[in-house]
Amino acid sequence: MPSASPPPDWVLTQRRAIGERLRAERLHANLTQEQVSIRSGVDRPSVVRIEQGQQSPTVDTLIRLAAAIGVPLVVLVQ
Repeated sequence: MPSASPPPDWVLTQRRAIGERLRAERLHANLTQEQVSIRSGVDRPSVVRIEQGQQSPTVDTLIRLAAAIGVPLVVLVQ
């Protein structure tokens, strides 16, 4: 089975932008990464990696994170 090629730069840029919006909204809601982790059921290291653009979250994970922060999903992916 062939290995997956790394995503193109434009995908990485969008991933980082989503992570930055997630962090900004979390801070605006005055929540820690730990609080978001507990509320969403997403482990804290994953929250950190998503915010840093190092991990690609699934749509389900984004939905859970948005709900934990109290924002509509569209806010994170606009």
